[in-house]
Amino acid sequence: MAEKKVWFVTGAGRGMGVDIAQAALAAGHAVVATGRDADRVSAAIGEHDDLLVIALDITDEQAAYAAVDTAVARFGGIDVLVNNAGNFYAGFFEVVSPAQLRAQMETNFFGPINVTRAVLPVMRRQRSGHVVTVSSLAGLVGQESCAAYAASKFALEGWMESLRFDVEPYGIGTTIVEPGFFRTELLVEGASSIWPELSIDDYDARTGETVEAWKSMNGAQGGDPVKLAAALVALVDSPLPPRRWVAGADAVSVVEQKARQLLEQVEAHRGLSSSLAHEDVTT
Repeated sequence: MAEKKVWFVTGAGRGMGVDIAQAALAAGHAVVATGRDADRVSAAIGEHDDLLVIALDITDEQAAYAAVDTAVARFGGIDVLVNNAGNFYAGFFEVVSPAQLRAQMETNFFGPINVTRAVLPVMRRQRSGHVVTVSSLAGLVGQESCAAYAASKFALEGWMESLRFDVEPYGIGTTIVEPGFFRTELLVEGASSIWPELSIDDYDARTGETVEAWKSMNGAQGGDPVKLAAALVALVDSPLPPRRWVAGADAVSVVEQKARQLLEQVEAHRGLSSSLAHEDVTT
């Protein structure tokens, strides 16, 4: 068994957060499980001697610091942070309201930043730790009716890629998780999925079609989140956890396709790029 660690998991009241918390407990770790509704988290995960449940709204910066203080008081430190909490504002860009777009960024981007900012001082004191952030296939590839969601996940990707260089000198590792379509609760209407507030004639028919398509996918996704959670715990427990994990055959296929397209574009414009690189530019 791997050395016992303290895991701090956000969004542990539903979906994949529950599976990750349970997988970490099953592997012999202690878990701090957080969610907006502590009772919901407790009911979802079940009782365990090494489980601490804390109510946490990740968009509340001060609440994040308070949750970390409570976790450290109970377990003495935090070894693994899993930024899992998030939601999905579906819709075409023009019909997602400005308020919805900002709310999407607050939860999916600034939320993980709030929690990580609170946890990193603990890990730096320890000179050890690992930050795992759950992104998405939408953090690598833009998709129809995903403008707000993809923007939040692309932002996460850039932040995490850069964070790695900041924290590695202090013994802290990072991993970005990019799942494809798994049977999580991301597409639960009104809970994790929020539909557009605005209506524009040009988009109305397409909006109706895409909303129904998203609804029909809920619970029918191909990936098993229990297997994903167990694999994630095993990866973090391994001697050299990956900096990026594309999870699911569907995600791997899409990423490979995008990589080929990018290479083709580079080759197609190699001559132009070369001439620009060698051009004598004066200002």
